[in-house]
Amino acid sequence: MSQDPYELLGVKRDATQKDIQSAFRKLAKKLHPDLNPGDKKAEERFKEISTAYEILSDEEKRGRFDRGEIDITGAERAQRNYYRDYASKSGPGDPYHNSAGFADFGDADDIFANFFSRRAGGGQNHGRGRDRQFSMEVDFLEAANGTRTEVKLPNGPALDVQIPPGTRDGQTLRLRGKGEPGIGGGPAGDALIEIRVRPHRFFTRDGDDIRLELPISLSEAVLGGKVRVPTPSGAVNLTLPPHSNSGKVLRLKGKGVAKRGGEHGDVYISLKIVLPDAPDERLTAFMKEWATANSYDPRKNMEA
Repeated sequence: MSQDPYELLGVKRDATQKDIQSAFRKLAKKLHPDLNPGDKKAEERFKEISTAYEILSDEEKRGRFDRGEIDITGAERAQRNYYRDYASKSGPGDPYHNSAGFADFGDADDIFANFFSRRAGGGQNHGRGRDRQFSMEVDFLEAANGTRTEVKLPNGPALDVQIPPGTRDGQTLRLRGKGEPGIGGGPAGDALIEIRVRPHRFFTRDGDDIRLELPISLSEAVLGGKVRVPTPSGAVNLTLPPHSNSGKVLRLKGKGVAKRGGEHGDVYISLKIVLPDAPDERLTAFMKEWATANSYDPRKNMEA
């Protein structure tokens, strides 16, 4: 282990508290034991950067370290004490205990906030249980509109899970107190459920908007009229303008995915003219007659 906390956190000696905090948080997100189960090397590195942060996040200890009065563990240099000498201590007398150093993370809704609050509280006799991580698949429309479902966790009870409207693929839901039991009567951890959204056969999500390709007949493209269009909340009528080409994009406002605050995204419809599956002799005869009298080149602007 390096004896230089600046080197461990990768910051300069004149780094601000904000720089130090940012550097520690970035490393902690990579090395925290809850994110690296069974990785002893990551666990040791996490201990090292935590020790370094507890020195540098406390202005008094940082100053004493810079003056050579204490080492990285907070021990007086003349006494040559090491981390293991203090590993069983907790509370204000602990040379690496710091009730203020982690206070800036108190509002963070993640596993680091739990870790910081335990250290700031002094001791692990009533430690919070570890979070448990799971994943589950939901249908596209269930994620878009929201749903309630029951999930059977491995080696655990069935849980009632609320999928909020607008849930995204890869989003993690937190079930408070459904993780591993706490230590010594401490609070239980949480269950973290990563949501995987199954693709839809014609809807595509674009942020809070929905995009789809709508097939229309040749007569609908030429004459226009009312057509039924599917949306995540159900089919609606859309007025199709006469003379609508393939590729034309129409918008249904407020028919997309739910946003926070109750609003919704939009649905964007890309038109696609589709001919009948079977050849139509009358249509063929009409188009031959029409083409003879009305020749035009739709590719005239594509010449190199």
